[in-house]
Amino acid sequence: MNGAQAMLRTAANAGVEVCFANPGTSEIHLVAALDEIPGVRGVLAQFEGVATGAADGYGRMTGKPALTLVHLGPGFANGFANLHNARRGRTPLVNVIGHHPTWHRNYDPPLNTEVESLVRAVSDWQRTAASAEHISRDMADAISAARRHPGQIATLIVPTDCQWNEAYGPIVEPTPPPAALVGPEAVERARIATSKGERTMLMLGSSGFTEAAQRQAARVQAKTDCRLTAETFCGRMERGPHLPALPRVPYFPEQAVEFFRGVDTVVLAGALDPVAFFGYEGGVSRLIPESTEVVVLSHPTEDSGHALRELAGALDAKEEPPARNIERPPVPSGPIGVRVAAQAIAATLPEQAIVMDEGITAGAGFYPATMNAPAHTYLQENGGAIGMGLPASLGAAIACPDRKVLNLEGDGSGLYTIQALWSQVREGVDVVNLVFANDVYRILQVELHRAGVEELGPQSVNLTDLSGPRVEWLDLARGFGMPAVQVRTGEELTEALERGFAEPGPCLIEAMVDDRAS
Repeated sequence: MNGAQAMLRTAANAGVEVCFANPGTSEIHLVAALDEIPGVRGVLAQFEGVATGAADGYGRMTGKPALTLVHLGPGFANGFANLHNARRGRTPLVNVIGHHPTWHRNYDPPLNTEVESLVRAVSDWQRTAASAEHISRDMADAISAARRHPGQIATLIVPTDCQWNEAYGPIVEPTPPPAALVGPEAVERARIATSKGERTMLMLGSSGFTEAAQRQAARVQAKTDCRLTAETFCGRMERGPHLPALPRVPYFPEQAVEFFRGVDTVVLAGALDPVAFFGYEGGVSRLIPESTEVVVLSHPTEDSGHALRELAGALDAKEEPPARNIERPPVPSGPIGVRVAAQAIAATLPEQAIVMDEGITAGAGFYPATMNAPAHTYLQENGGAIGMGLPASLGAAIACPDRKVLNLEGDGSGLYTIQALWSQVREGVDVVNLVFANDVYRILQVELHRAGVEELGPQSVNLTDLSGPRVEWLDLARGFGMPAVQVRTGEELTEALERGFAEPGPCLIEAMVDDRAS
């Protein structure tokens, strides 16, 4: 057994099932090993950002790592942005990077880079393999690191001679990472804080968004009358009328500061002390007022479900609020705006759907409009690097083939990783890609106005306008072999969503957004 085979045998034995790959010559022995070692499915991406984004979506939905396989430093650099998102989402993920043979690298061949420096910025664990003899241990350690709660990015750099040489050592089993549980002192501090009632806010984040964790938080709220809220962005959140309706910290800092007004204490359960997404002239960084006490029940790296269960026990909080009724709004009519789009989705969203939200401004209405929609899983681009929606939807659909995936996509962000449409068709996944086509980087124009620019000049318009030439989404999708339709009204959007959810395989809906519409 050579090193490549030993790596994949180790991964397969550890329950790794998928490898999202854009390989080259330095990974060719690993490609061959995928045929020789059963259990790991290879999924081809034509761009590394699709491979890393798909692995992110997969890891968020399964709670276990997929592999990515990319070509030296430049290939890894192409996948960097979505690894940033995955790290912010605390996704379990193992990157495998092929490299020049150990004896060849010092000659500085054309694709040689200081890959270790690139890796460091988005990896919680990294190693460069030294020999085939220990390659199984290297892979096992990478998988163990990726599994550390709630998930980490692990990167293993593998010179090609470590792949082709014989691996004489045994196949190593990954060591289960220790449980990340909070102590009684943190629970007691949170008990005292939440007992103060409505002037205390309990804010959820990370593993606090699981169904079990939210139900415990709802018991705490019912017992104490504290305010129950969520971070602005989530990696993964379970939603539905059986779970609490969680208001989120607003995106813009002046609105967020107002959100915390009248709150004496904020208890963080898996959430970070919130800061502004960007710094603005004359603005603030930290959003919670200095006069407000912050109590940490659990850090994002700790098991917030366990922490909230302990808190509910300490409060003797046994009663859970009754579930709300599922509410389906009527089919909307008229031109498509934020409200009409959200209403059409809420009217059609299937039970147990997975929603990937990269809708940016046009998708802003989805979250509040679907508080009482059927149970679904909500994924967000919480790292801020756009281009995640299409590939993450691919990964989520591969992870959960029995569930429908709805990808809410901005027309600007969708262009970043549009190759993912080809991979969706190739894999036959059930993804409905809803592209909001407003032909503009609306969020950038909003930011220009916030910066005091009352009227956009020709250069500002040129750098935020997408209409010259206009992106023909139907042609792009069909060129990749994907069925596509264009809609202009709420009625047409509702009909297209119903058809997309009913039919197998991927499709694309181009929703023509009218900025004058609601």
